[in-house]
Parts: sequence; C-alpha cells; structure tokens
Amino acid sequence: MKKKLYEEIVLFYGAIKWVILSTIIGIIVGIGVTVFLKLLHASINLTSKFEYYYILLPFALFITALIIEKIAPEAKGHGTEKVIESIHKRNGKINPLVVPIKLIGTIITLSAGGSAGKEGPSAQIGAGLASIFADIFKLDDRNRKKLVICGISAGFASVFGTPIAGAIFGIEVLIVGNMFYEALLPSFIAGIVSFQVSSKLGISYSYHPLSFNYSFNELHFAEAIIAGIFLGLVSIIFIETLNFFEDIYKKLKIWNPVKGLIGGSILVLLTLIFSKNFLGLGIDTIERALNGERIAWYFFLVKIIFTIITLSFGGSGGIITPIFFIGSTAGNFLANFLHFDRATLSAIGMINLLASVTNTPIASSIMFIELFGKNNAYYAIISCIIAFIINGERSVYPSQVIQIRKRRLAGNHSLLKKLLKTRKQS
Repeated sequence: MKKKLYEEIVLFYGAIKWVILSTIIGIIVGIGVTVFLKLLHASINLTSKFEYYYILLPFALFITALIIEKIAPEAKGHGTEKVIESIHKRNGKINPLVVPIKLIGTIITLSAGGSAGKEGPSAQIGAGLASIFADIFKLDDRNRKKLVICGISAGFASVFGTPIAGAIFGIEVLIVGNMFYEALLPSFIAGIVSFQVSSKLGISYSYHPLSFNYSFNELHFAEAIIAGIFLGLVSIIFIETLNFFEDIYKKLKIWNPVKGLIGGSILVLLTLIFSKNFLGLGIDTIERALNGERIAWYFFLVKIIFTIITLSFGGSGGIITPIFFIGSTAGNFLANFLHFDRATLSAIGMINLLASVTNTPIASSIMFIELFGKNNAYYAIISCIIAFIINGERSVYPSQVIQIRKRRLAGNHSLLKKLLKTRKQS
C-alpha cells in the first residue's frame, strides 16, 4: 500500500513539475520566436524594396559564414540538425551564443535572398533558450534533454501555427522508429503555450482549408499511393543532391567565408537565369500552388538547387520552408496527370515531402489536418506513409538515430531474393 501511494505521489509531483517547467519554456520560446520573426519580416520587407537586392548574396553568405565560424560553429546549417546532434551527443547542451548568432545569420541570409526557411532557426533558438534555462537552474542532463525537446516543439509550433504537429515533431524527429514519450506531456504544453504567446504578440498564420472533399473511391486511393511514390522519389533526389553539394563544400580547400562568396555568386547567376521566384522563403509561390494556380513543371527542381547551394555554402536558415515549396510545386506538377484538383495535390505534396525527408510521418499527417482541415486527410496520410517508406534511411538530419530499418516494413522478402537470383542466373 505504501509503495503504491509513494508511486502516485511521485507521478503527481512529476506531472506538476513538468506542467510548470514546460509552460515557462513555452512562454520564453514564444517570445523569442516572435522577436526573431518580426525582425526577419522587417528585414525582408526592407531589402525587397530594391529590385536587385539579391546581388548582396555573395557578401551575405561571406558574412554569415564568417560570424558562425568565429563565434558559434554550432549555428552552421539549417538548425534542427544541430539540435538533434546536441541531444544525442551532449544531452541537449547548447552553446548560449547559438541563439543570437543563429538569429543574426538567418536574417542576413534571408534578407539578401538566400533560399532557406525560418523554422530551423526557430527550433534552434527555442532549444538554445531551453538549454540556457537549464544552465541557470542547474538541471541535470535528463531534465535538460527533455527541456530542449520542449524547445524544439515550441519553436516549430510558433513558427507554423501548428501546436499539435509541433509537439509531435519534437518527439518524433529524434529517433526513427521510436517516439520519445518521456517528453510527450511537456512537449504538448510547450507547443500550445508557445503558439498562444506568439499569436497574442501579433504573429499571424496562414491556413488553407481545402474546398474539395473527395469521397473515397479506388481511383483516388490508387492515385494517392502514386503521389506518395513520386514524392518519395523527389525526396531521394533532394537528399542525394544535398549530400553531393556538401561533399563538394568539404573538398574545397579554401576558407569557409570565401566558399560563401562563391556560393552567393552562383546564386546571383542562377537568379539572372531563372528569376527571383526561387529566392528567400518562397511563400508567394507556395500560396499560388495551394490556391490551385498552375506552376511551371521545373520549379521544384530549381528550388532544390537554390536551397542546397544556400545551405551548403555558408548560408544560415531552415530547410522545412523550402521543403514546403518543393513539395507543393511537385504536387502541383503531378496534378497534370492525376484526377485530384491542383490545390489538393499541392497540399498533399507539401506534407508528403516533409514526412519523407525528415522521417516524421505522424507529425506531418497531423500538420496536414491543422493547416488544411480534415477533408481528404486519409489520402494525404496514406500518401505520407508511402513517401516515408520509399525514402529509405535517408534524412536531411544525419544525426537522426535509425532504430527501425524501413525494409523490415516490407516483411519477408525471400520471394524477391529468389526472383532476383533467378534473373541473375539466367
């Protein structure tokens, strides 16, 4: 009896403790992300008034690479990857300088037209603030780790206005095949509180309830599977191209800021060839795709190149907003061949690519419902899972731990082995 009573007291204490801690983190991260987003939008609005603002890209990437290399190397890249690495290797310990450097570097990159996102920095800023909080109150490694996961969830929720998807993303993205349930309660609270704080402070969010509600039929179900396969292949192209350019970056035996100059110059040249549609966040193009406008077939391929050069050659920023651009325009292109309306397939493509390249099918499926409503959710979800499987063990986050091999999802493949063996012998 005493043992059971003690266990209930411990559980009650733990629940109350994490309600308080995660609420505090949610408030802190909500304020931090709001400051970041307001500064970012003000900077973009300022520079975009000049027609050829993108000629600053070589200098922007040079400066960003320089301040990151000299002050906080952990701030390099697209943000979330470094947070995942810190959780797995350092129990969530993050250099406090990452927060201001990531903020400054991302604003410089995006203001000059670099193709990147705002969610990775938001997650890294949220995680960094949580780590600072853990330092101040001298929390142990286990509690620090949970707080930093709360920071990821809160940052993701605040930047996209999707508190439930944000909470799930924080506990799903760390280990493929095993969600970090220990942080489930605090992640949900931090995500919801952070979203509410940012909303109250003036951050607005864009939602697109889908007008088409397709009744279930075999044709649309089959086409949803085809969409999943197609987006899975697009994710493979994206990740393999990213790895290719990062290898080139590492092989260049020159000072990193000079690599930024080279990458920025290439982006200026590409902009003169392809237009300014592929610079910055690309929100206008995403909105056009989600509104059902026809987007040129090559948009998703060109955006891949712009994004990878920006992030591989010294730029700072997230990778998920470009993923939304690539996924929505790829889905828009696929609508030319399937019986879904263009807006619906653009929305499905946007979420599918997120699920595939980040290995987060559950968070992505929930995000579809939060952003687009429940109409056609079953098509989006089955498509998400197919894309997730097709991508294999690839990820835009190399520090993700792969606990389950996706080929196991296919079950016993002895028949396939026999077929391949027979073909080889013949």
